[in-house]
Amino acid sequence: MSDAVLVRELTRRFGDFVAVDDVSFSVARGEIFGFLGPNGAGKTTTIKMLTGLLRPTSGFASVAGFNVNTQAQELKLRIGYMSQLFSLYGDLTVDENIQLFGGLYGVLGNRFTERREWVLEMAGLTQLSRRLTTRLPLGFKQRLALGCAVLHEPELLFLDEPTSGVDPLARRSFWDLIHEFAASGTTVFVSTHYMEEAEYCHRLALMNRGRLIAVDRPAALKL
Repeated sequence: MSDAVLVRELTRRFGDFVAVDDVSFSVARGEIFGFLGPNGAGKTTTIKMLTGLLRPTSGFASVAGFNVNTQAQELKLRIGYMSQLFSLYGDLTVDENIQLFGGLYGVLGNRFTERREWVLEMAGLTQLSRRLTTRLPLGFKQRLALGCAVLHEPELLFLDEPTSGVDPLARRSFWDLIHEFAASGTTVFVSTHYMEEAEYCHRLALMNRGRLIAVDRPAALKL
């Protein structure tokens, strides 16, 4: 079985600054793959390249069988992506945000009705579907953003520091959801700067200043 993500010598420059420097790794299907490093390590830049949002300066990356350089549009329909800012529209209601993402991903009719109900229940927002998103507490926004990212049931989910800013209890609950997705066969690629979250991943990549320092099981890395 082919890898869900295959990266070879991936590099991204912004002028003279090298944000991601000659990075190579692979992610197995169904794996929870963690990307650990401080702010500015190159985690977000790497994720943006892997999701087709940013073109690499050089190197190769295949995600869900698609070349990120030449098949970015096809790729976007097969993956889910939750950014650090949650990518929600604060001036829309909860329901309107779900409808917007449903349209973007082509989730329509009965399937949309079923997925909408699932998102609302998972996020604990069934009674708040008409509330403006900007008025939601951070923990609810986090779950709504996750629900919108997986509305189309993608085979691969990218999460960029999804637990940043939320309380420890909400973080633990969020990781329970991640493990549920992985158990159902979804590959999860998640970045974090929280050391304690490393143990929740099957394997972990350590990033610093754009370079990949190590890739292994958390226990082997002795974090």
